[in-house]
Amino acid sequence: MRSAALFVACAALVAGCTTPPPENDARREAQAAFERSFTHGNKEMFARVVGQDDVQALCSRYRNRPPADVAERIQKSQAATIVYPADGKLMGDWRQGEKIAEDGFGLRFTDTNQPNRPNGGNCYACHQLAPHEVSYGTLGPSLYRFGRTRGSGEAIQRYVYGKVYNSEAFTACSGMPRFGLHQVLTPEQIRHVVALLLDPESPVNK
Repeated sequence: MRSAALFVACAALVAGCTTPPPENDARREAQAAFERSFTHGNKEMFARVVGQDDVQALCSRYRNRPPADVAERIQKSQAATIVYPADGKLMGDWRQGEKIAEDGFGLRFTDTNQPNRPNGGNCYACHQLAPHEVSYGTLGPSLYRFGRTRGSGEAIQRYVYGKVYNSEAFTACSGMPRFGLHQVLTPEQIRHVVALLLDPESPVNK
């Protein structure tokens, strides 16, 4: 009898451990506290924290590996968002581009108290670029000698500008931020980044 009672008690305990906890007030309060503390009242950042656009929702749904038809739909819709400069000039000053690539300022919860400072691209967080910078991330491919191997003609300028502006237009569910679409970088800043990657005089191509 004692063995049977013990078995029932253990079975109940195991069942209780395998039952997922329900949504509760404490969890909702914790989420709300995170949102408030992370955004410091910044409405734009709050929207980024709590919401997803259609592309992000699709990428989450397919765990960043959408089927071919969905990937094609994403890329087509995002290509339509790219706004190229009206004057046709796609390359700026690589020196300015280098500063932007090294600058990680912007869209961090600690940056909300400096609203008038331009954002950086923080490119070295994911890419290798100029050889003098020995600290860089490897989440993205190396861009060292990018222009040296691909040239600096109009077609590659247009590609690089578009890729920085909205990477989803070229690779669905890319891990690269959509710098232009989300106004993280201005068109002028994107032109400088294009120059950093393509200008033969840029340290990236030495």
